[in-house]
Amino acid sequence: MQTFTRKIKKNVTLIFFGALLPALNVAWAESDKQLQEKTLKAREMIHQQSMDHSAHTNLADKTEGFRGVFYGYLPCKEKDCDGFKMTLSLKQKNNYLLVTQYAKASSREYYDKGKYDWDDKTHTLSLTSNKNDLKRQFSIKDEGTLVQLNSDGTPIPGDQDDYTLERSDKTKSREVHIH
Repeated sequence: MQTFTRKIKKNVTLIFFGALLPALNVAWAESDKQLQEKTLKAREMIHQQSMDHSAHTNLADKTEGFRGVFYGYLPCKEKDCDGFKMTLSLKQKNNYLLVTQYAKASSREYYDKGKYDWDDKTHTLSLTSNKNDLKRQFSIKDEGTLVQLNSDGTPIPGDQDDYTLERSDKTKSREVHIH
């Protein structure tokens, strides 16, 4: 009986200290993801501190409004076409990705990459494709709205609202596809 009592005391003591140990140990191990994030942030801070930002701060402020993802549902001139969805992503270093998809069930998506540039005087955004040097132009209505233009830079006939792309953070609903 004494042996049995000793085993019970030993087990109760072990359970008590086992339950108490996590409460006393405040230093929990970080996950790999947390450590990677901390490392990346530290590297970024070191890189940012060693860089001279004075040469491009004004340019970054000026172009920040043109970056982002713009969505729209545009009409098409082709027969038996209900229109197409367009997603334009303006990225850093003047790169863009344009995704178009005809508005019909299981329609394929078309991708176009290239460079973009804008003209402050005419408020025009120009896209130059990497594939075939095709140029697309958009009028910059405001920082969150682009209106598609003809290839010669003139407005497309009809209601200009039909050819509008809205920046994702400016629109309240996203009825078009998201990548």
